[in-house]
Amino acid sequence: MSNVEARPDEIHCHSGTGSETSIQVLSGREVPLGGPRSMLVRRTLPHRERSFIGAWCFVDHYGPADIREANGMDVPPHPHTGLQTVSWLFEGEIEHRDSGGEHGFVRPGEVNLMTGGRGIAHSEVSTPSTAILHGLQLWVALPEADADAPRQFTHHAPERIALSDRSGCRIVGGEAHARVFIGSLAGETSPVPTYSPLLGVEITMGADATLVLEVRSDFEHGVLVDTGEVAMEGVRLGPADLGCRDAGAKTLRLRTLKSSPARIVLLGGEPFAEEIVMWWNFVGRSHEEIERFRTEWQNESDRFGQVEGYQGTTKRLPAPPLPGGTLKARNRHGRRT
Repeated sequence: MSNVEARPDEIHCHSGTGSETSIQVLSGREVPLGGPRSMLVRRTLPHRERSFIGAWCFVDHYGPADIREANGMDVPPHPHTGLQTVSWLFEGEIEHRDSGGEHGFVRPGEVNLMTGGRGIAHSEVSTPSTAILHGLQLWVALPEADADAPRQFTHHAPERIALSDRSGCRIVGGEAHARVFIGSLAGETSPVPTYSPLLGVEITMGADATLVLEVRSDFEHGVLVDTGEVAMEGVRLGPADLGCRDAGAKTLRLRTLKSSPARIVLLGGEPFAEEIVMWWNFVGRSHEEIERFRTEWQNESDRFGQVEGYQGTTKRLPAPPLPGGTLKARNRHGRRT
């Protein structure tokens, strides 16, 4: 999914450290994907108070949204650099095409990862049978050494596992199931390739359930609540909240609240030590690099290639104008330097 804000802010992202025992709660801001009748998404990363969870640098959470009145989702071919996109649906279906020649679908419980290091373009269109869209669009920043990684597309359907049957998990008072779509948890490992150590897991928990997970102590972790309410290490998270914890702890304790089940997505990764500049759909290392990416996209450079088979009314999504002045740095707490 593209960042299709008409005037996207520039974001210079920094890593940060803090106490592994404290939970930082981030609430998303609503962003329209297109015109006045377009679908709204809740964007929790990047946030004015935090830029990363590991190398996860962008979290859009949308739906459940009835897209029939808006004639569905139709995002024309648009570019990416310096990142991997991760698509995860709870409901609906999206058709994907990219300039690497890949054509596939995003479906509930199946992950699509697209690598757009040096440059890639892709389109996303909801299928005719889709009435409700509900899911996540995530971005992963590539390390500078891999920022020019070749185009790649990976599809994987992770098995739904009962956490009660797995080592490294303790459950009290209810059930919990998981789909590990990135990284490893509870003895389950995803084959999806990444360029830095990461974790991405959908977890469903029954009412009045407490779940204690063994996790990597060198990972930062984030818990995004899709439905229900949970306590993360005793701190309440409501729907669409993202709870974040810095590296250092060996376990993560979650509990459902209000005698209701919950669905969450657990994200994690080694702290990302590099700084990146993120603007529109580009990740780079400087204002000049972002400016060059924009110019090359507008000039239909071979850097991004062509998306074949897209049937929309607009050939490609034009880049918005750059903001005035030089793109400035923004630290972990949202202050530009």
